[in-house]
Amino acid sequence: MKNNIRRLSYLILGSFVVLSLYIGYVNVFLGPALATDPHNRRLAAYEAKVHRGTIYDRRGAALAKSEGDRRSYPLGKDAAHVVGFISQRYGRTGLESAYDRYLLAMTDEEKIEVIIDRLLGRPRVGNDVVVTLDARLQQLAMRLMGKRRGAVVALDPRNGEILALASSPSYDPNAIGQPAGRSPDGKVLTVYDLLQRDKGAPLLNRATQGAYPPGSTFKLITAAGALTTNPEVIKRIFNCQGSLIIDGFRLADTAAHGAVDFYRALAVSCNTTFARLGLEMGAERFYQTARAFGLTLNPWAGGLPEVAYRPGTLAPPEKMNKPHLGSSAIGQGEVLVNPLQMALVAAAIANDGVIMRPHLLARVQDPYGGVLLQSVPRPWLTAISPEVAGVIKEAMVDVVREGTGRGAALSGITVAGKTGSAQNPKGDTHAWFVGFAPAEKPRVVVAVIVENGGAGGVVAAPIAREMIRAVLTAGP
Repeated sequence: MKNNIRRLSYLILGSFVVLSLYIGYVNVFLGPALATDPHNRRLAAYEAKVHRGTIYDRRGAALAKSEGDRRSYPLGKDAAHVVGFISQRYGRTGLESAYDRYLLAMTDEEKIEVIIDRLLGRPRVGNDVVVTLDARLQQLAMRLMGKRRGAVVALDPRNGEILALASSPSYDPNAIGQPAGRSPDGKVLTVYDLLQRDKGAPLLNRATQGAYPPGSTFKLITAAGALTTNPEVIKRIFNCQGSLIIDGFRLADTAAHGAVDFYRALAVSCNTTFARLGLEMGAERFYQTARAFGLTLNPWAGGLPEVAYRPGTLAPPEKMNKPHLGSSAIGQGEVLVNPLQMALVAAAIANDGVIMRPHLLARVQDPYGGVLLQSVPRPWLTAISPEVAGVIKEAMVDVVREGTGRGAALSGITVAGKTGSAQNPKGDTHAWFVGFAPAEKPRVVVAVIVENGGAGGVVAAPIAREMIRAVLTAGP
């Protein structure tokens, strides 16, 4: 009898411990996400009683604000993908979702204030979120893209602050719930319904979720691997005859460039030279170099995801034969990247090999201006040595000064860059440009892609030039 009572006691005690641990797990680890989950009805009831905070850009321009019962987005389609929206029907996206807890004043630190406000019958006011975006740059990027599909990214390589994150085509977040037509069976369709059905994929944030072949902009990574493996590469002369035969596969070049050194090869974007450097490096080192630049990684992994992000893809070394390796070394083959990734590649070169973790949050402040949370710049990866970064930077200056990137040149400012014209199965080449300025002390990195735009030096470089000009003439 005593043994049975003892066993029952152990069972009850064990169940109590397991239940306590589970409740603790739900409260500590799942609580914040559950509290702001759009399917949480208590959230909707709470939100109706709170004046949601404002999202400001780095200069104090409102990007999202509450006007009565309505949430408005002053930049409209120009910042829709990055700012996002909130909707009782369609959920919440972008920064509106990422910083929901702060905008609604629902952080753990504010629980006591919520109770006091409730007891005193005071209206609850959310916190404001200040981000690193520059509304003027964001609007300029969208204006430069016009009706073309693609993306523009601008960031500060010194601290990882994202200045612009533009994706085209876009949509107006102020109108997503408005009726826009009827389906064949008579059902009322909203603007959002039509956006979901649009083959142009306007809801896709191409700047961070796009999957593009990088074309010749990827030669920056091949160059980094080759220089790290053998610094003597800069003393070699390569003979470009217009194509390279790799195990029976003919890798074509844009021209027969003749005898070129490393700098000239990058300036004219010589395919045969960089395919040869990739082959000499070998698949394993090539793959590890790409990973060192963060190609297959997500910079927001383990933290708060400020944007939806698609890491790049690259075949693993064991599945990469020689023709495949040669093609990948010039940004073709199975390599796929998003524009922000290529901006981070350029940022590594601009910042002596170190990639600062990209971020959008500057600070969170209470309704009275008191700072509750301040973003601190942090290094993310060390991709290459300062010496290797210095050599590539010098070569990128040649690209803009006398090579394929002359469309990005600015009078009185040294611009470094690399063009790309990426072959793809959907028509004309994608036009790419990545670069930074001033090359002597970089303050801004820009990446541009125009889908099926043609030559990167003709189409993408001028867009980058205007973005760089805007940053460097706008002041701090």
